[in-house]
Amino acid sequence: MHEMSVALAVVEQVEEAARAAGAAGVRQVRLQVGELAGVVPDALHFCFELACAGTLLEGAELVAEPVSARARCDACGAEWATGMPPQLCCPRCDAPAAGLLCGRELHIAGVRWHEDVKHAVPVPVPEEG
Repeated sequence: MHEMSVALAVVEQVEEAARAAGAAGVRQVRLQVGELAGVVPDALHFCFELACAGTLLEGAELVAEPVSARARCDACGAEWATGMPPQLCCPRCDAPAAGLLCGRELHIAGVRWHEDVKHAVPVPVPEEG
């Protein structure tokens, strides 16, 4: 289950940023998860809760924001939602997709600290990608 390694990496990055900001704790983590990222949302939530135990993120809420997969055709210029399982041939001209426009994301979109932060300057959280 790679969701545990994803959860551990997110907790590590957010905890590092929280400590740098002087936060006493983390209330919420928003994570963008692409439809084709290969992550099972329920498993990720379960693993996130376990990974947060004993850290500044203990009790934090994980908000997983789904990102739909979209592809583009170079032959005719069409763009389409690939769906699951992904449709990787153009629905207009049947040419293979030139590439995915989105849907493989897996990165931290935002973090909310507890209100009692020592420093007033927000610290950006590195993106996982």
